[in-house]
Amino acid sequence: MSGEHLLQQECGTAERAERFYTQQMLDHLNPQMIEFLARQEMMFVASSDAAGECDCTFRAGPAGFVNVLDPRVLAWPEYRGNGVLASLGNIVENAHVGLLFVDFVRDVIGLHVNGAATIVDDDVMRATHPGLPVDPVPGRRAERWVRVFVEEAYIHCAKHIPRMIKVPRDRAWGTDDVRRKGGDFFGVRERQLAQTSGTVVG
Repeated sequence: MSGEHLLQQECGTAERAERFYTQQMLDHLNPQMIEFLARQEMMFVASSDAAGECDCTFRAGPAGFVNVLDPRVLAWPEYRGNGVLASLGNIVENAHVGLLFVDFVRDVIGLHVNGAATIVDDDVMRATHPGLPVDPVPGRRAERWVRVFVEEAYIHCAKHIPRMIKVPRDRAWGTDDVRRKGGDFFGVRERQLAQTSGTVVG
């Protein structure tokens, strides 16, 4: 974090940052954070490979899909996806991950959790933690788990988080249906096919 502290000195924010470190940052999850995580249905996961090339992805599940195993360890299930395994591939090379949970509906607040991750097969995880829930929805059956050893946990302030309203939606967990997955929303497949065939796409 030397760059962080260097910029604080250059920008004159060191005193303000120190107050944040001492008043808002923990090296574990306190009871309020654990209760907050038990309600969350989504999170953003930042990772990078050994060369520092970054990726940020989205994970979702039923409320409490991220399980707090103890105040210093949490884990989430990895469901069937597109098969790219970008985040898990990064974790194989570089264990550091940054998790961001944002409650847009009830509390309008966020929680950062940074730590070191490992990938654990589902059967191994359940042998170690037999109390883990077994999801009845086929598309939400864990293939493996990501276990994170917490190094930092701290608030993401509310002032710029928009308040949203949750509406019912039928989610097709684990589907391979192209339309349900969003189709070619950004036109990538169409353009790639056109380039392959020599067709000009505007």
